[in-house]
Amino acid sequence: MIKTVDLTKIFRTDEVETTALNKVSMEITSGEFVAVMGPSGCGKSTLLNILGLLDNPTSGELYFSEQEVAKYSERNRTNLRKGSIGFVFQSFNLIDELTVYENVELPLLYMKVSGSERRKKVDEGLERMKIVHRKKHFPQQLSGGQQQRVAIARAVVTRPMLILADEPTGNLDSANGEEVMNLLTELNKDGTTIVMVTHSPTDAEYAHRIVQLFDGHIVTENIKQVL
Repeated sequence: MIKTVDLTKIFRTDEVETTALNKVSMEITSGEFVAVMGPSGCGKSTLLNILGLLDNPTSGELYFSEQEVAKYSERNRTNLRKGSIGFVFQSFNLIDELTVYENVELPLLYMKVSGSERRKKVDEGLERMKIVHRKKHFPQQLSGGQQQRVAIARAVVTRPMLILADEPTGNLDSANGEEVMNLLTELNKDGTTIVMVTHSPTDAEYAHRIVQLFDGHIVTENIKQVL
C-alpha cells in the first residue's frame, strides 16, 4: 500500500536547516498495523504527515497504492486523500460549533455524498463507535474518551483504506485509552491498514510491527507474531 525510498524532509529558515527525515525507506502492506516510536523530535509526526499526503518530502520517493506521489501538487494530494485516508489525532480536532453528528458527517459533505447516503453512513459509524446516543451533543459536552470515539467515527465514515493515528490515547486515561486501542484493533481486523505514532509501549504492543525512529532514521524494526 505504501512504500518510501530514501524519503528525506528538510526544514529551512534563513539561519537554520533541520533534517527531520533522513533517507527513510520502508514498506507498509495492506492490512498491517504499524506503530512508529521514538523520542520527541525524531521525525515521527513529519513521517505521518508525509504518509498522509499532508506534506511533500524534500527528496526521495513515496508510493501510495502503487502511484508515485512525492511531487504531487496540494490539489492532487487532497483529491487522493479523500475517501482513502482517515486521521485520528491526540487533540481530537473536532469542531466545537458542530454537533457530534455534524462532525462525523463533514468528510462526506466534502465528498458530495447524497443526503440519504450520508445519514446512513453517519448513523452506522456512530453505532459502531457506541456514541450514537450523543449525536446531538457538542464536543465540549463529551468526555475525552467519547470525543476520541467521535474522531474515530469521523475517520472511518468514508471507509478509508488507511487510518493514520497520531498519539490517539495521549489525552486519555488508561481505561479510555485501552478502549480506543481496542476500537483501532477491531478496525484493523476488518481490513483497515493502520499506522500509529505513539510514545506508549503499551499501545505499541497492539501493532503487528514496531518501527523505531531516531534522528530521522529508522534504527530498528520489530515484527511481532500475530496469532
